[in-house]
Amino acid sequence: MDAAAPDGRTRCWWAGSDPLYVRYHDEEWGRPVRDDRRLFEMLILEGAQAGLSWLTILRKREGYRRAFAGFDARRVARYGAREKAALLRDPGIVRNRLKIEAAVDNARAYLRLAEAPGGFAAHVWGFVGGRTLVRRPRDRAAVPARTPESDALSRDLKARGFRFVGSTICYAFMQACGLVDDHVAACFRAPRR
Repeated sequence: MDAAAPDGRTRCWWAGSDPLYVRYHDEEWGRPVRDDRRLFEMLILEGAQAGLSWLTILRKREGYRRAFAGFDARRVARYGAREKAALLRDPGIVRNRLKIEAAVDNARAYLRLAEAPGGFAAHVWGFVGGRTLVRRPRDRAAVPARTPESDALSRDLKARGFRFVGSTICYAFMQACGLVDDHVAACFRAPRR
């Protein structure tokens, strides 16, 4: 079932009625992102979300931006024991030791890819042939949790030293950053053909 909001627009079911969630759905989710820093941000946030609701992460997003130096991967890659200990005490983020350590490790792995021709963006977009894969599911049941593309991205990132990048996390990342457009057919954000 798709969600019809007070503004009369029909949205994907998950957008619900929380203004933060609705704004994220309307303005960000599924829109192509090719900026390396923004892609790094979303990869870290998707990893932090594992086992939690996305709304929890959206509510902590500003805390993450502050704690992770505006998602400046060069700075995050230098975080040592002192910075990690401070993050474990920071109520503005999810205080999970494994996720914090993974974010720092991911910054280091990200930097290696960011220095390649085309940067991190060219690398991840290569898994969808450089173009958004448009899937127009009819309902929630038709939206996969993972795909062959997310499986391949997950395997690749893990081999390069990334953590918290399972196929389901990678698929959520792909949806969030517009590598895949899974807005349900009835959603106002789904382009009409």
